[in-house]
Amino acid sequence: MKRQREKPLGAKALKERARKVKLLIFDVDGVLTDGGIILDGDGDEYKKFDVRDGHGIKLLQRSGVNVAIITGRYSRVVEKRAGELGIMEVYQRCIEKAPAYEALIAKLGLSAEETAYVGDDVVDIPILRRAGLPVAVADAHEEAKRHALMITKAKGGCGAARECAEFIMKAKGLWDGIIDSYRKA
Repeated sequence: MKRQREKPLGAKALKERARKVKLLIFDVDGVLTDGGIILDGDGDEYKKFDVRDGHGIKLLQRSGVNVAIITGRYSRVVEKRAGELGIMEVYQRCIEKAPAYEALIAKLGLSAEETAYVGDDVVDIPILRRAGLPVAVADAHEEAKRHALMITKAKGGCGAARECAEFIMKAKGLWDGIIDSYRKA
């Protein structure tokens, strides 16, 4: 269901929303990458992903939160990266992203309040208006930021995904256990 624009939430209210999250959905270009696209002379596409973002996604998945991708473009690079990270729900070529979002949450049997979405541009607004925890990256378009309840400190492709994953794990009280497992190793 579409939500009217809300006033900024305090830290406590944001954490309460994050505690409910069972699915974190990412856009790709400008969120999991810095938005740059490199094409070589043969038309092959290259994207740069942050390794710590990827590790944050894996930690989040291990903590029981599902991760998905909804992106407007199609790229074999996205398929490859999603496969490496074990992201099974990947929706590409979504010119209009809301239908993919609605289909995804119906497929997984989730309510909108159990989802978080991270976007960076105006095409993301329909999902930002629906998700329980709408997030914009630090360098997102101003219109996208207006529809987010959380704005990351990190830019897209430079730690924003990790920041979101850690925020959710901390809100759920899972972070200390994850860190302790590394301390004891």
